[in-house]
Amino acid sequence: METADAARAEAAAVPPILSVADLEVTYDDALRVLRGVSLEVPTGSVVAVLGANGAGKTTLLRAVSGLLGLHRGRITRGAVALDGRPVTGADPTFLVRRGVAQVLEGRRVFAELTVEENLRAGAFTVRGREARRLAHQRVLDLFPVLAARRGQVAGYLSGGEQQMVAIGRALMQSPRLLLLDEPSLGLAPRLVGEVAGIIRTVHAQGTSVLLVEQNAAMALAVANHAVILESGRVARRGPAAQLAQDRTIQQLYLGVGATGRRSFRDLRPDRRPGRADAGEET
Repeated sequence: METADAARAEAAAVPPILSVADLEVTYDDALRVLRGVSLEVPTGSVVAVLGANGAGKTTLLRAVSGLLGLHRGRITRGAVALDGRPVTGADPTFLVRRGVAQVLEGRRVFAELTVEENLRAGAFTVRGREARRLAHQRVLDLFPVLAARRGQVAGYLSGGEQQMVAIGRALMQSPRLLLLDEPSLGLAPRLVGEVAGIIRTVHAQGTSVLLVEQNAAMALAVANHAVILESGRVARRGPAAQLAQDRTIQQLYLGVGATGRRSFRDLRPDRRPGRADAGEET
């Protein structure tokens, strides 16, 4: 009993790898997109952020990865911390060197470069030939199809294969925290299952994951915890398995009791939970 208590106390003493507190983000000093969002990614966990288009999911990732400025956005309130240390508004390069990697929505591969060149581009911050070799081998082991297509031009690959290139390129940095923005977007159901398997494998290898996703079924299946954003606010949060069993979540987001399966893309704003206190849609 004492050993178990000590283990729990030790785990509680470890700060979350990512902490977002009361975050507010505005674009062009006029459009407020995040309205006091708070969440944590415990070290070694997968946290899913769910919500419809316009809920603020991608903006949240930009605030974490330092890319807000490129989109004329800025943090007007709140804080972001990595390993318990403030990184609010930090430069993206600094965050990459601290172990944060992001896979942008829409894959964004270097279409005119080969698969191999795309992967090597992801290792620009990795110091040491041996570290780069190990990262490269890890990615090829994780994606055997990329090993077979190393010399092919990335722009000619299928959508699923391009998503593998994008994730593999991010993993070349050997990140401690991987930010995934809509990795299942536009993929066939079979490929969505493959992406889910990749996330599980990456997590099992020790990488923490913050997953932004509209495919609620996939996200809740791979995540430890989940947060639902509504119009820039947190409407629901909790263990992923618990939310997956919630009747409202099942009916509105998982298609239980309805014809076919649905994602957040299919929902009307007035049908989503938390609408009453979520503020105006942005």
